Amino acid sequence: MNQNTAAPNTAPNTAPSKLSDVRPPSVNADERTTLLAFLDYLREAVIGKVAGVSDEDARRPGVASGTSLLWLVRHLTVVERNWFEWAYAGLGEAPSESDDLPLESLGTAEAVDAYRDAIARSNAVAAAAPDLDRPGVRSLRPDATEGPSLRWVLVHMIEETGRHAGHADIIREQLDGAVGR
Repeated sequence: MNQNTAAPNTAPNTAPSKLSDVRPPSVNADERTTLLAFLDYLREAVIGKVAGVSDEDARRPGVASGTSLLWLVRHLTVVERNWFEWAYAGLGEAPSESDDLPLESLGTAEAVDAYRDAIARSNAVAAAAPDLDRPGVRSLRPDATEGPSLRWVLVHMIEETGRHAGHADIIREQLDGAVGR
């Protein structure tokens, strides 16, 4: 093992515990339903990585950049709010900042509740949109001349959430040896 790689916190000669990840959805539906099903699957994967972790461990950085499980949940909460509500639906005066939810005072249950609330609101925005092609009100991308379509927002959120679900897998394994699929 590379000396810069942290070993999981498991006892010698024991297999890491297996997290009960759910399998990807098997839907044969319209595009919006399929995209939302995959996004919901990835959202639940992130929430599952936090399940059973103490607030202290959830705050513990897993990498030199300071990324922790709690940071990931907070970040994804803000990203949900910004892309679906602020950019696509045009709600609010300014995009949310991650520091609006300080990590020091944020508990795991509270963070997951805020994430679930953001998810429900995002799904409501997606359900209310007349179609996937309609551009949103504005964009978070500085070079954009118009807001992205709902299709773009959904695909971006699948990419963003999937990337961070992978980060959460690694951080969780470093914390207690629990591994996903």
